[in-house]
Amino acid sequence: MRIDIAVTRFLSELQGARSASPHTLRAYAADLDLFVNSLRAAEATTLDSLVLEDARTWVWSMSERGDAATTIARRVSALKSFSHWCHAMAHTESDVFLRLSAPKRPRHLPRVMSRSAIDDVLDGLEARAQDGDPLALRDRAVWELLYSSALRVSELVTLTAESCDWSARTVRVMGKGSKERVVPLGEPAAVAMHQYIERARPLLVKDPAQRALFVGARGGQLSTRAVYRIVSEIVGELPGTGPKGPHTLRHTAATHLLDGGADLRSVQEILGHASVGTTQIYTHVSNERLRAAHGQAHPRA
Repeated sequence: MRIDIAVTRFLSELQGARSASPHTLRAYAADLDLFVNSLRAAEATTLDSLVLEDARTWVWSMSERGDAATTIARRVSALKSFSHWCHAMAHTESDVFLRLSAPKRPRHLPRVMSRSAIDDVLDGLEARAQDGDPLALRDRAVWELLYSSALRVSELVTLTAESCDWSARTVRVMGKGSKERVVPLGEPAAVAMHQYIERARPLLVKDPAQRALFVGARGGQLSTRAVYRIVSEIVGELPGTGPKGPHTLRHTAATHLLDGGADLRSVQEILGHASVGTTQIYTHVSNERLRAAHGQAHPRA
């Protein structure tokens, strides 16, 4: 079978049986297209002609070009998933790229806002919303919910009014891989959302059939780009290094939960991580904060 045909079938299964997100599909398609194009020099056009050295040469060329280790690791992951699928579907006799490895990713601790910084921002958003401006009320609700429930942006923008259980104070979200989970909703977030739903959303929505909970100025579903702007305009003005988008609030919520005594498994469930190993990064963040506090406060630090 030709490699490009196999890639097309693989992507089709990702979209269908595995319900991959559009973002994941675009990333896999782009990464595998790069690999297929790299094979022209080796004159490999069919699955049977593939050898491990083809992939290793590709990885080496990306490293020589100066591509980021995280980018190379993502591309290698896509290629290994494709190779595993080819073997599982009996298109190849073996999992050709099973032993392919990527450069180690540099370990960067996620950016986390302090509790005082979070309080200052949320107090400022509440003050801006006092005059009843619909967009100010919405932005405050977005911030409160992202921090309260540690949602991904993709999860927030797909919420509907039916996603919220006000009596139980929980939110039902659709996470990665179409996995549904229920997360707690803090009281300040619930108050902000109630005010947005009652006082702002009716003024923003133009189409009565609109089901999205959060909408833009024109009444359509709020986009991920708009949420990034809502958060990054404020986070970018705060001290600290690292990403300044909505994921900062997810990192912050997870770290503050652990700082407050939450167990790792509970935080894993709230975040929707498939593996507790992914969640463990936040224990390192908490340890860094403890060491910093010790260094500043202890007389013999």
